[in-house]
Amino acid sequence: MPTYKELKAQLAELQGQVTAARQAEYQAVLEDIRIKVAEYGFTEQEIFGRRRGGDRAQKSVAPAKYRDPMSGATWSGRGRAPNWIKDAKNREQFLISD
Repeated sequence: MPTYKELKAQLAELQGQVTAARQAEYQAVLEDIRIKVAEYGFTEQEIFGRRRGGDRAQKSVAPAKYRDPMSGATWSGRGRAPNWIKDAKNREQFLISD
């Protein structure tokens, strides 16, 4: 049975071989893809399809509807209410008048 050191040496040698084989195959496949793209005129979208996240519209930001008279902080009325308006019985006093 091989020793730990012998197995580690074999592992290091195999990892080197794996890296060299991958690099050789990588270059061959990349060259093949480049030839086919040039020959057939493929576009990035045809190859990869619609990219995720990049083409989406930006989230809209709602305009401020309420303002804290003490700090000047604003809130659109969407989402969780901030502490300065959370306990108010009548939120009309915080409305921003245009």
